[in-house]
Amino acid sequence: MAYTDIDKPTDYFNTKLYTGTGSSNAITGVGFQPDWVWIKCRDDTHNHQVFDVVRGVHKRMRTDTDGAETESSESLKSFDSDGFTLGTQANVNNPSNTFASWNWLASNTTASNTDGSITSTVSANTTSGFSIVSYTGNGSTNQSVGHGLSQAPEILITKGRTNVQNWAVYGSVIGVDKRLYLNTTDAVDTLSGYLPADTSSVINLSGTSSMSNINTSSIDYITYAFHSVKGYSKIGTYTGNGSTDGTFVYTGFKPAFIIVKRTDAIQSWYLLDNKRNTFNPEDKYFKVDASSAEDTLSFFDFVSNGFKARGTGIGFNSSGGSFIYMAFAESPFVTSTGIPTVARW
Repeated sequence: MAYTDIDKPTDYFNTKLYTGTGSSNAITGVGFQPDWVWIKCRDDTHNHQVFDVVRGVHKRMRTDTDGAETESSESLKSFDSDGFTLGTQANVNNPSNTFASWNWLASNTTASNTDGSITSTVSANTTSGFSIVSYTGNGSTNQSVGHGLSQAPEILITKGRTNVQNWAVYGSVIGVDKRLYLNTTDAVDTLSGYLPADTSSVINLSGTSSMSNINTSSIDYITYAFHSVKGYSKIGTYTGNGSTDGTFVYTGFKPAFIIVKRTDAIQSWYLLDNKRNTFNPEDKYFKVDASSAEDTLSFFDFVSNGFKARGTGIGFNSSGGSFIYMAFAESPFVTSTGIPTVARW
């Protein structure tokens, strides 16, 4: 069995930092044409901005609010072969600010999918375990949509595009009938009968009851679906120990990007990456559920085969606390030809 399915993770995910110009700004060096672009201002208060190829290049949503999708020709102007081009909109290109962008490759195209009871439009990458799924809810029970992947997603992030509604986060990593909200600090809640397990072909939107955040009648939705890929991505859980010699989480690769959320208590979603943090401990973070600027707190060491908590914060390493995480690789622990990677210091 191969050590990894992807030797070069930056072919599918990459973080790109840039400085705003206030005028047309072509961001290059991503390494591929991205299908999902997530942008956050580092040094000022601006909303997180999310763009994808399925909804269309000018259409943006914000992870830190429950607001509907908006459109601006001066935000993201195009998805390019090695990055993207920005317009003059301040949230993504204010000339006095620095920015971080996180970029994922899907399929660089869209396709109709009829695997579920509701037809969806998808851009799916079966190699990297990532799919963008668009559909219109019908409000009925026992509904599903096709996701285009080769196995069941472990985490799904869904937002109603046309109404004011929380971002729903659900999937097997959280548990059947359980849900979090990306734009809030809420702990996990349980909704009996709502969310049966997903399959290798469909996302189940409802069971005996219909959950409004993912299947309201006549509302358009977007879903970002992920499953783990050996050596490239890992979606999982861990328990904190409350120590600076914190919990170690094995991923099978050196992380480039991590989102972590405590599920059993009210805490923010925290986002860290290896481009803003070039040595351990990783301490530059964003709150996904807030528009606040980048802040600092010792979170993790990123090491060759996972990450280790280096702080006692209740949002990522509280003793006995339950956490979920989604991580993407800088490099696999061992390449497909059996060559170990170098540890990070």
